[in-house]
Amino acid sequence: MITNRKKALLLAASALSVTGTLALAQDAGTQAELDALRARVEALETANTGSGGGDGNLRIGNTTLDLYGYVKADFFYDTDFELGDLADTSRIGEPQFATDGTFGATVRQSRVGLRTTTPSALGDIGGQLELDLFSGGTDGPAELRLRHANITIGDHWLIGQYWTNFQPLDTYPTSVEFNGPVGIPFARVPQVRFTNKIGGNATFALSVEENVGASNSDDPVLTASAEYNDGKYIARASALYGRAQSGDVEVDQTGFTLSAGIRPWEGGLFQVNYVDGEALGPYLIGFGDAIVGGEANDVDGFTVELRQQISEKWNVGIAYGEEDYDLPTSTGTLAFTELETIHVNAFYKATDDLTFSAEYFFGERNDASTGRTFDSDRVQFAAQLNF
Repeated sequence: MITNRKKALLLAASALSVTGTLALAQDAGTQAELDALRARVEALETANTGSGGGDGNLRIGNTTLDLYGYVKADFFYDTDFELGDLADTSRIGEPQFATDGTFGATVRQSRVGLRTTTPSALGDIGGQLELDLFSGGTDGPAELRLRHANITIGDHWLIGQYWTNFQPLDTYPTSVEFNGPVGIPFARVPQVRFTNKIGGNATFALSVEENVGASNSDDPVLTASAEYNDGKYIARASALYGRAQSGDVEVDQTGFTLSAGIRPWEGGLFQVNYVDGEALGPYLIGFGDAIVGGEANDVDGFTVELRQQISEKWNVGIAYGEEDYDLPTSTGTLAFTELETIHVNAFYKATDDLTFSAEYFFGERNDASTGRTFDSDRVQFAAQLNF
């Protein structure tokens, strides 16, 4: 659309130039008018291609629009249990997903988003709408799903759907498969959030959020977070309070996260996340039950990741995650209390926008009723083109 508009404007400029030249042959006094018309065309072209001349933004009035996203193709092979497009750990140990080896492929992680920015007396008003293709669940068809839809006002307010304030985004481990390690909060929810900066590197945020669906509560969730990030060191803490419900039983839903990251040497990154609380299962990757037998299900989890930038094009890493519940969550034939995952991956940046990646995934889940453990492996390759 931007290219077509530029072509139209350039054609208009050419037409004006030809017309002006003919007129100039009749009347040299029209040169000033011709120059003015050319200047107006150039100004119009600049306004519609965004400030900066070719930065990829479209400007409508005083609003700047930015289209972003990526196309991603994933190819994977599961050794013991079919984990689906999402590498679903809840399938490990379930007989219906047992396999001697299964190949799969998906493009459902591909996504597209639109951001807008409009100056105002309140500061810049921002908008975000982002979709991916995971509406159908673990193995469903490629159907559009809403990820983010929010409004930001100045530097302080966010209204709409975004990552929960309880989630440590800046220290979230990197993976090729969609979910990442167990042992960390992961949720997008409608909310109203206030954020304030302290100095240049510290922020705190307060939010009122909708509870995640599996908590089955109509009560709001309150969160608070504080973070320090200077590029080399990251330290973050967050807390959550809400309610969870199962049938006629309602319990408090409380928890906290502690996160830290450091770049200890050139190209190196080491980061950890810890989460603890009661009835928090619906917020975690493992998705354990919030309430079991009329009691709040306490859980703690952690992740640890080490990454290294080998060269301008190569980046490698390993991440470990674990979740431990007090009470078992039933997922068919198993009722688990413990989950573990390992991700070992490498990323090759072929160009500024095209990345190839490979990953080995290991997942383990226990059966609390028998004491047995089950595990599965996955090898995954992907190509991703950002735009």
